Amino acid sequence: MNTSPSRPTRRAELLAAGAATVTVVLWASAFVSIRSAGEAYSPGALALGRLLAGALTLGVICLLRREGWPPRSAWRGIAISGLLWFGVYMVALNWGEQLVDAGTAALVVNTGPILIALLGARLLGDPMPPRLLAGMAVSFAGAVTVGLSMSGGGGSSVLGVVLCLLAAVTYAAGVVAQKPALGTASPLQVTTFGCLVGAVVCLPFAGQLVQEAAEAPASATLNMVYLGVFPTALAFTTWAYALSRTTASRMGATTYAAPALVVLMSWLFLGEVPGLLTLVGGALCLAGVAVSRSRSRSRAAARAGDPGADADPRPERTADSAR
Repeated sequence: MNTSPSRPTRRAELLAAGAATVTVVLWASAFVSIRSAGEAYSPGALALGRLLAGALTLGVICLLRREGWPPRSAWRGIAISGLLWFGVYMVALNWGEQLVDAGTAALVVNTGPILIALLGARLLGDPMPPRLLAGMAVSFAGAVTVGLSMSGGGGSSVLGVVLCLLAAVTYAAGVVAQKPALGTASPLQVTTFGCLVGAVVCLPFAGQLVQEAAEAPASATLNMVYLGVFPTALAFTTWAYALSRTTASRMGATTYAAPALVVLMSWLFLGEVPGLLTLVGGALCLAGVAVSRSRSRSRAAARAGDPGADADPRPERTADSAR
């Protein structure tokens, strides 16, 4: 009896893991660009400019690939994720991180993956194995350690804490709402139309964007465009691709690798040399992700006999609908 996973299954796993890696790396790189663009653009204007750049990029790709409109059954999830994750989340996060120190932001915003796990278990029926929970606990501790070690000693306002909490809640709710939509629409469709919904939500900031773009240095505007093309258009699409092939809880846990990458990128591009506590926190983040994505021996053995044992229990789309 052949107990090894089939080649198509193994290839699909590698593609999903690669897509998740691209997402985490690009989302971590957004830290550097937001630091630069945020000096010239207000939170709402930055969010709108980023979403417009992302929507334009995704729209061109959709036209080239001849992607049609998402099916009616996917629109509810797309609209909710676009409103909450692409819209409210980006504005709240940009604004909140201007009002709180890094430690408080890390503590509040990084509750997002934990909320994803709880909402996913409640609303989507996602399993919550002990290794996933243990890994998330280790990663959360690491994220908070990184934030505290990189804090400049600034103060935290009540409004800033509320905005960071709003960002965490809307991020979690947006991910959980997006998951069912990926059952009938392609990752590119879900990302493109979600980004469009977010841009529409942020249109009230259009006046600020026009005014600030006229005065902003070219470097800040280029960073805003970068945020739209790569951490938004590309990274949200690779996220949706990976999410369509695993559970929301497991994908949420994967994002805990971002703080460790932020430390490395801040060192390379901003000259911010990490201290020992920062390095320890980054190591904890990566260790927690490794634990959360590992499987017990019994599950591994069962999966070897059944290649689909660890797959998302919801039915997958056909090859045509997954284009």
